[in-house]
Amino acid sequence: MALRLYNTLSAKVEEFQPLDHGRVRMYACGPTVYDYGHIGNFRTFVAVDLLCRFLRQSGYDVRYVMNITDVDDKIIRNSARDGVTVQRYTAKYEKAFLEDSATLNIEPPTFVRATEHIPEMADFIARLQEKGIAYRTDDGSYYFRIAKFPAYGKLSKKDFAGMEDGARVDVDEYEKDSARDFALWKAPKPGEASWDTSIGPGRPGWHIECSVMSMEKLGPSFDLHAGGEDLIFPHHENEIAQSEALTGKQFARFWFHVRFLLVEGEKMSKSLGNFFTIRDLVLKGHKPSSIRWLLASVPYRNQLNFTFDGLKSAASSVEKLRNFRFRLTSAQFPAGANPAMTQLAGETIERMKGALDDDLNTAQAQAAIFDMVRSANAALDRGEVRKDDAQPLLAVLDKLDEIFGVLKDDDQPKMKAILDWARAEGREKDISPELLEIAGSSQLSDGDVNQKMSKMEAARKARDFKTSDALRAELVSAGIIVENTKEGVRWRRK
Repeated sequence: MALRLYNTLSAKVEEFQPLDHGRVRMYACGPTVYDYGHIGNFRTFVAVDLLCRFLRQSGYDVRYVMNITDVDDKIIRNSARDGVTVQRYTAKYEKAFLEDSATLNIEPPTFVRATEHIPEMADFIARLQEKGIAYRTDDGSYYFRIAKFPAYGKLSKKDFAGMEDGARVDVDEYEKDSARDFALWKAPKPGEASWDTSIGPGRPGWHIECSVMSMEKLGPSFDLHAGGEDLIFPHHENEIAQSEALTGKQFARFWFHVRFLLVEGEKMSKSLGNFFTIRDLVLKGHKPSSIRWLLASVPYRNQLNFTFDGLKSAASSVEKLRNFRFRLTSAQFPAGANPAMTQLAGETIERMKGALDDDLNTAQAQAAIFDMVRSANAALDRGEVRKDDAQPLLAVLDKLDEIFGVLKDDDQPKMKAILDWARAEGREKDISPELLEIAGSSQLSDGDVNQKMSKMEAARKARDFKTSDALRAELVSAGIIVENTKEGVRWRRK
């Protein structure tokens, strides 16, 4: 089965076929670095990361580019308010975004920054003006003439037939039903940052940035453009208009949009007190792997209701997967193979791939792996797993983790890094006891714990109870709870 994705442009699920056989060129709208990214932003970034990982797992050579918007209305306003340069203002939040992405195990794309491509933006606008599509106003600003692009609205499916010709809008973000000539270049204002260019002093509009950077890195036509659903109009609509008006070629063939999330059933809002960054959640003691698993748990086109109960359930899911892997790698199995286990592993890989080929259905892919874990654990309890069965089952976990990226034992050092950041930022009051338990008190990584658990089990089987008890006591003193369950000895952090 080939990958099928919903294409916002056609408003239907289509088979994904890149322009060049075996090679995918994709672009995603990244952060505007004026503040810390929130979990709604990172739902999009995780979803695009999952897509990119799956494309690579499927054998494609992927060229993935993401912009960092380091100049726009909010950045200009905030940097002027704080009396610092744009570069100094954005450096802090760009660094935080990169750190938060690494915390969630998002594989880094090729990053491009708006402020590093301003001469190219000016040249792009000059060429639009030469074609009569852009025009200059008396103050030195430049606008895109929407009337020159009859296909305007084809992405958002809005009818702009009755729009007022020549009406302009200066702000980067505006009402969803507003269709006016939009700013390509903004003339300088007193106290605001500006750049000297071939078309005069000023700064770029938000929309022109992505057109210039994506086409510079990927060409005038590329395979896939991704972003949050809030960008469909006006941002992505304007990207299409200015790009295709200049080149006469289709800009992006597939448009991949991720729905925003709710928090405890409500729209996320600072006024409601349900606005969370990745750092806020870690400060509450939640593991990065749990956050990533939850953000990935609902297919990207469906509404995700982010709840703290859901976060606890995600933590339990990741722990079950890690415990299953530990059981396969630490147990001593009798020689031979059980064909039923090989069949189970093969069927699970096919189910996972089939789910992800079906418009990136992450929920069904997760369900497939847990069906395998339940069946394999039951077989382990009955003594039906043989030595040669472990590797095929572990290979399924590896396939899963190539996409979901949650099985690596690196939560503790990531959480410690955020603990150190909070202390440096004077946010001691936000540090939860749970975070201190995981990141502050225990210096054992998950790998260290698994190693000690293996030694403890080996000592117990050798009837060396003194060594076994000493290892258990060492784990307990490090904040590790060791439990005897029907599935064997398990551990978890306090």
